Amino acid sequence: MKRLTLTIAGFCIAFITGHTQVVKHAPQGFDVLQTAIAHGKIDTIQYASKTVGTTRRALIYTPPGYSKKTKYPVLYLLHGIGGDEKEWLNGGTPQIILDNLYAQGKLSPMIVVLPNGRAMKDDRPTGNIMAQDKVQAFATFEQDLLNDLIPYVEKQFPVLTNRENRAIAGLSMGGGQSLNFGLGNLDKFAWVGGFSSAPNTKKPELLVPDPEKARQQLKLLWISCGDNDNLITFSKRTHDYLYENKVPHVYYIEPGVHDFKVWKNGLYMFSQFLFKPVDPSVFTQYTLLGTPATTNVRNARYPQILPDNRVVFRLKAPEAQRVQVDLGRKYDMAKDTGGYWTVTTDSISEGFHYYSLLIDGVAVADPASETFYGMGRMAAGIEIPFAGGAYYATKDVPHGGVRMHRYFSMVTNSWRRMFIYTPPGYDNAAGQQYPVLYLLHGGGEDERGWSTQGKTDLILDNLIAAGEAKPMLVVMMDGNVGTGGFNEMALKAFENELKNVVIPTVESNYRASKEASRRALAGLSMGGLQTLYAGVSNTSLFNYLGVFSSGWFGGQQPVAEQQYAFMKENATTINNNLKQFWIAMGGKEDIAWNNCQNMMKKLDELHVRYTYSEYPGGHTWPVWRNNLYQFAKLLFK
Repeated sequence: MKRLTLTIAGFCIAFITGHTQVVKHAPQGFDVLQTAIAHGKIDTIQYASKTVGTTRRALIYTPPGYSKKTKYPVLYLLHGIGGDEKEWLNGGTPQIILDNLYAQGKLSPMIVVLPNGRAMKDDRPTGNIMAQDKVQAFATFEQDLLNDLIPYVEKQFPVLTNRENRAIAGLSMGGGQSLNFGLGNLDKFAWVGGFSSAPNTKKPELLVPDPEKARQQLKLLWISCGDNDNLITFSKRTHDYLYENKVPHVYYIEPGVHDFKVWKNGLYMFSQFLFKPVDPSVFTQYTLLGTPATTNVRNARYPQILPDNRVVFRLKAPEAQRVQVDLGRKYDMAKDTGGYWTVTTDSISEGFHYYSLLIDGVAVADPASETFYGMGRMAAGIEIPFAGGAYYATKDVPHGGVRMHRYFSMVTNSWRRMFIYTPPGYDNAAGQQYPVLYLLHGGGEDERGWSTQGKTDLILDNLIAAGEAKPMLVVMMDGNVGTGGFNEMALKAFENELKNVVIPTVESNYRASKEASRRALAGLSMGGLQTLYAGVSNTSLFNYLGVFSSGWFGGQQPVAEQQYAFMKENATTINNNLKQFWIAMGGKEDIAWNNCQNMMKKLDELHVRYTYSEYPGGHTWPVWRNNLYQFAKLLFK
């Protein structure tokens, strides 16, 4: 497979994969009148509107070679809040753009109707265009369009009248109308486009209440915006919802603001899809820019995530000789004449990943990214969108809090801290005792891991709001006690810290239940070993154990043998006490997978009951977030 990149006026225009060329931006001259080609025609039409109670005007574009003997599909192209039926004509020259595309053989012949989207008797853009009655008139236009304008066009012009041959698109207010009316009337429109859609755009769950129906009926859903447009959040929230619900669409971001430069390019790109066979698998390739990662520091434009989850990194380091991005795999960055280094990665898997910049061989955190304690040091991190990530998304539900609690440990003879999640309503439920999950991080991380990288609060907030988990406290302690976290001395020190310091501190400062049936212990990787060590031998303290991406391995044989000997002697007690002994792995790609399989064989021999689960993804935070999500639903019921 070959790839070719062209640059025109600073824009990446196209790339070639196999034999398919993907045009990514209008070329220079796309909107310039060409006298030597055939031209379409612009006319004014008037139609009786029963909705408004008057005769209304619209413009209509008929393509070059128009014939009344031919049936044409129709695009309804809508203006913004400050315009009327002539706004596109005056600011966007759609007839020139379309004529040029016809001359190049890139467009299916179509009729384009440019209506006045302000459905009221005085529909001129005069006076206070933000007045309530004028804004309401844009919503009223839906009925005018469906019941008056479309029937008129289909009676007076030779047009195809089925939904597959009807498209709607618009800019700004008209973009919101197009999304509202098109997605709200899938029996009428199969092609829908919103360019820089305005705040009148309905919330995504109202736009697309039935994602399966949208997947089946939409030929193309196009959402585009300039990256410096203050209204981009309305486009992004729609894209995020569509991505989460796996509705194919184009999310096209380009350099620009809220103006015709962006909208003309939107028309140029969108119109070429219309009324032709389309391949949704290439939709994610249509964009110039990505979206800044949610893990970027405030106002940082890079790293950017493209719709197919490739990542664009950019760094200014004019004196550096070599720069790489280490994201599990190392990517070489290229320097331009301004001293900026850039690279675009392959598609990156879901969720959270640590990464580093290697500048002349030195690993440093990206100054444009938030940093996280992982790999034994502060490192940059990036959050990759995940269609199945609704369970850790920020939603309009009651939210709990995460509190930092400092305490003095007699085990380590030092001041330490823990983070504690308190569920929604905790402060107002003075008489209520809560069950507690003690949740442990992995090696190279600390007490911050589960609350930041793990999104514990959001996972619990969403589960509790859905009635899928009991309100509970979650205690995220620092498991780094002693040295060499896997040897028996360190494990014993951890057990002492947990039993003799952390649990008493929690139970004396928070309304935490002291019953074993309302205590759980779980952890990932190193925290999973700590759970095995401290949990299996203390089932009178914990009736729920969760072991994520862990298992005894060869170097821990003495400790493991002691554990297995204890289990052999106490299998009946362990089975009777534990309501859940839940073991989860990140599939065969998880570095602890073999250790876990060997451990479970031993548990089977000892007749110790457990439940096993796999979530593919390896030894990574996306797996452990899902582990917490699944495990929390089993607790205290």
